[in-house]
Amino acid sequence: MQTSNKQRGNQPRKSTPGPGRTFAAVTTTALPAFAPARPEIAAWLADFQLRLCAQLEAADGGAVPFLTDIWERPGGGGGRSRVLEGGRILEKGGVGFSAVHGEMSEAAARQLHMPSLGFYATGVSAVLHPRSPRVPIIHMNVRYFEAAGGEAWFGGGIDLTPIYVDETQARRFHAALKAVCDQHNPAYYPKFTRWADDYFYLPHRQETRGVGGIFFDRLTIGKDGSAAELFAFVQDVAEVFGPAYTQIMQENQALPYAAREESWQSLRRARYAEFNLAFDRGTQFGLQTGGRTESILMSLPPRTGWAYNPAPPADGSPEALTLSWLRKDVDWLADV
Repeated sequence: MQTSNKQRGNQPRKSTPGPGRTFAAVTTTALPAFAPARPEIAAWLADFQLRLCAQLEAADGGAVPFLTDIWERPGGGGGRSRVLEGGRILEKGGVGFSAVHGEMSEAAARQLHMPSLGFYATGVSAVLHPRSPRVPIIHMNVRYFEAAGGEAWFGGGIDLTPIYVDETQARRFHAALKAVCDQHNPAYYPKFTRWADDYFYLPHRQETRGVGGIFFDRLTIGKDGSAAELFAFVQDVAEVFGPAYTQIMQENQALPYAAREESWQSLRRARYAEFNLAFDRGTQFGLQTGGRTESILMSLPPRTGWAYNPAPPADGSPEALTLSWLRKDVDWLADV
């Protein structure tokens, strides 16, 4: 069964080849006394989205631009989705910025462990699906939340999903993340890489989504550091994403592949879609709080498929080697 997530029906309100109009960050309720200015955080994230897209466009070759879709959320706030489709290296890439506010249902608040129904949230999320099975899928998210009761926190993460695991690149990727974490707190990397293993895990498949990375949530202002300290960490996490990934893009984009590798890519993309639809908290938050469906689901791969009960890869094959890495608690920095 072949599937495609091309848009049907719910079309973008506006789609342009450039960044579009300047997106004004939304402000509503009074800020906690310890929080930095809400517009400062949202403005930095909005600017980072544009800078990251420019970096990715250049790495892809520059022939295909990111299209811009500016949207508004009926319950409060809105965002700017930027999507590149049909690039030289990137078959599909989405980089979304949003700043939304309002109230969620009691059921959604319980499921998402929110301390109150009222919320403000702003962040940038990126998911890139390369054309070649030799270039990994990658995801990045950085975000800031406020609850109506006055609690405020940061979250985020980066994880790498190779179709074929390159051990050297996986180790370098983790080393880059550790270096960023160590600049702020030496305890961050060991804690956040374990958290990524637990979070980016498909329990029904008993495998991790990829080679992991870092994941963190509820870095609470006051409890876990000052607003300035935590915001600086989140900014550094965001900034390492582009250089780390575009290096892999350039190293792998010309490697040969054929029908066998494309078939394996389709299966691994299906696993990626399963995680995003069944387990990803960001997807759940967006759908349960009235977010824009097309923007929430732009993380899904452009092409994939589910064959019934596919045969496991042959022992000793490159596909079997990749599966052997898709487990928790791999020490990617051992002997590095």
